[in-house]
Amino acid sequence: MLKKSFIIFIFFCASIYCQELYYPGLDWEQRTPESLGFSNEKIKKAIQFAIDNENSVNRNLRDAIISAFGYEPGFEIKGPTKPRKGPNGLIIKDGYIIGKWGDVSRVDMTFSVTKSYLSTVAGLAYQKGLLRLDQKLEEYIKDGKFSSDHNKEITWHHLLNQSSQWKGNLFGTFDWADRPPRNLSIEELKVQEIPGPGEAYKYNDVRVNLLSFSLLNVFQESLPEVLKKEIMDPIGASTSWNWYGYEKSKILLNGTIISSVSGGGHFGGGMFINSLDHARFGLLFLRNGRWKNELLLSPEWIKLVQQPSKNNESYGYMWWLNRGARKWDGLSKNIYYGAGFGGNFIVIIPDRNLVVVTRWIDSSKIGEFIKKVVDSQIN
Repeated sequence: MLKKSFIIFIFFCASIYCQELYYPGLDWEQRTPESLGFSNEKIKKAIQFAIDNENSVNRNLRDAIISAFGYEPGFEIKGPTKPRKGPNGLIIKDGYIIGKWGDVSRVDMTFSVTKSYLSTVAGLAYQKGLLRLDQKLEEYIKDGKFSSDHNKEITWHHLLNQSSQWKGNLFGTFDWADRPPRNLSIEELKVQEIPGPGEAYKYNDVRVNLLSFSLLNVFQESLPEVLKKEIMDPIGASTSWNWYGYEKSKILLNGTIISSVSGGGHFGGGMFINSLDHARFGLLFLRNGRWKNELLLSPEWIKLVQQPSKNNESYGYMWWLNRGARKWDGLSKNIYYGAGFGGNFIVIIPDRNLVVVTRWIDSSKIGEFIKKVVDSQIN
């Protein structure tokens, strides 16, 4: 019996879990799909599908933003924008590149994929003991933003899953001016009844930017610097990425002018980053926060971001979940992903040990594309 158990143990340690996992260095090793159990031809066809289904959003992204959000009361572009080019992306299996298309080194706007990076900064604060998820923001921010009877009930948990229902004006934009119902006048928007904190989900970039502002006050240093030091440098990311705020979001902190960065490109700004850096970030999550011999992000936080929100089963802590109304047909509910305007995605597929990054794909085709990638596996 002991001999049989020993043989089973040896067999188990020959599996991927006991092998030394591959992490990219300065160069990222490429393998053929076939060498890692995928069909070369099917991966090639999946990539062609992504190329053929380019997002229709205007390549002049400033114009695209105005076209999408210009109806909002008082809308203005406050942060930088950058024209885009064609689709690009990566398919990562067991840490190796098995598929690549377009210019994956090109730095582009990534819109709301930025939220997944912002969530990660919140995770760093959480694991350092700088915040508790059930703690009210009025205990941290003393400038009046959380002092009203409504806002004083808001917790970090509410901000992270977009159920805060915060009321107010941040950097020149009112909460009600972000994606408002088109059938209401400005006067009606100002007085409309909204649910209490935690009672309903509402995707709202003003409130996301409030999370960023609040974390800036917790860390007392620039969030891009925190991310760079704690995550991006250790995973070997390039130095080409930037995280922007607005001219109106600069604040005086400890005698220094610092920009409170935005959680997306709705008003311009957010993360400008290439696909290779996105893929490294995704691989960190696939590996449960570990990079080589260093634990950068706690596995507890990785699990927390994947917990479905009470008010939206498809949303966790600023990561989308493959369940509920947004579930992709025929794919595991364990998939989770960062998603941004224009077809920007970082998709984590734990069941297949895959990370997929796409830029500028037709957002309505992303589920079909991921299904083609997953179905390319032959053993």
